[in-house]
Amino acid sequence: MASGIRDKVAILGMGCARFGERWDAEPDDLMLEAYQEALADAGVETAQLDAAWLSVAFDPLNVGPSGIPLSVALRLPNIPVTKVENYCASGTEAFRGAVYAVASGACDIALAMGVEKLKDTGYGGLPVRTRGTLADMAGVVGSAPGNFAQLASAYRARHGVDKGDLKRAMAHVSVKSHANGLKNDKAHLRKAIDIDTVLNAPMIAEPLGLYDCCGVSDGAACAIVTTPEIARALGKSDIVTVKALAIAASNGWELQGSGWDGSYFHTTRTAATRAYQEAGVSDPRRQLSLTEVHDCFSVTELVTMEDLFISKEGEAVRDVMDGVFDSDGALPCQIDGGLKCFGHPVGASGIRMIYENYLQLLGRAGSRQRATPPSLALSHNLGGAPNLNVSAISIVGLMGA
Repeated sequence: MASGIRDKVAILGMGCARFGERWDAEPDDLMLEAYQEALADAGVETAQLDAAWLSVAFDPLNVGPSGIPLSVALRLPNIPVTKVENYCASGTEAFRGAVYAVASGACDIALAMGVEKLKDTGYGGLPVRTRGTLADMAGVVGSAPGNFAQLASAYRARHGVDKGDLKRAMAHVSVKSHANGLKNDKAHLRKAIDIDTVLNAPMIAEPLGLYDCCGVSDGAACAIVTTPEIARALGKSDIVTVKALAIAASNGWELQGSGWDGSYFHTTRTAATRAYQEAGVSDPRRQLSLTEVHDCFSVTELVTMEDLFISKEGEAVRDVMDGVFDSDGALPCQIDGGLKCFGHPVGASGIRMIYENYLQLLGRAGSRQRATPPSLALSHNLGGAPNLNVSAISIVGLMGA
């Protein structure tokens, strides 16, 4: 394996716009909101940026294959700007571009921006229903809730989990996310709920009810990265560095062979293995302090804890119910509310996850701050469906950790 990028790149500054139904803001406004926070945090000027990456999954900017809107919105100094997309993992893809540019020596300071403006488009994530046609059936099977409901059923079948136990564990995930989002003033959804509310909610795709599904949001998130040496020269003392970045894309095996039973994410296991090797992590449950995972549905968070080798096979249900991943648990997950409640502006979500880990590492997360700041934090960003997807793992930590 190549030597990797461990501790070669530092996060100089980060910013995040408030997520939600931002009828008052255009994409440029959201990007500027996130950028101004990141720029002030980094302590640099726009003229010092060498390159930038823009992630947009559904192209609300309507610019096609171009990063020009980012350059215009931030008045960047005619530097290269690249637009990337990789389904819901687009944000991590932009971050990877900026990080690799610095690690390679091509740039001293680079920027990654993710943005999405979906509320104005009416995008809701569910297919349009017709009247009993073949297209109707394909739409149902091809919907995001439908696909991830199959993940839940396959997981339950593989591990012999009682249907009621799985449903209550998924409900615990959702209640936890709402409790955490309540403490986050940038979160889209800030309302506590209880187990009974989740269990009695309307069914979307059995066994996924209304509160098992995340919505979509408007929002933007931004990261400015450099080398640790430049960060020190700029006066940074507590430096957060990138320990590992790994992305794995499906190659058709899940769809074309008989080896996959639909109960887990093969790509997540592959990316996690690579990331842990790069970061020097041999026991993730013990060595990691915090996680942000792609909780597009409550069952996804639960299954992902096994795919990250944090929970043993078939034991994530018990770990969830035992509170291991609660904000005051041994290994908190979604301490900011996650996609479920912080929100899911698709192109920005991967960077938003890193943003929360960055704040926690520096002890700057306000009322949701862990009493003992973490030393090593992981984010997991997933795009696509269980049977065809891209999985991205980012591990960040304090320099020397």
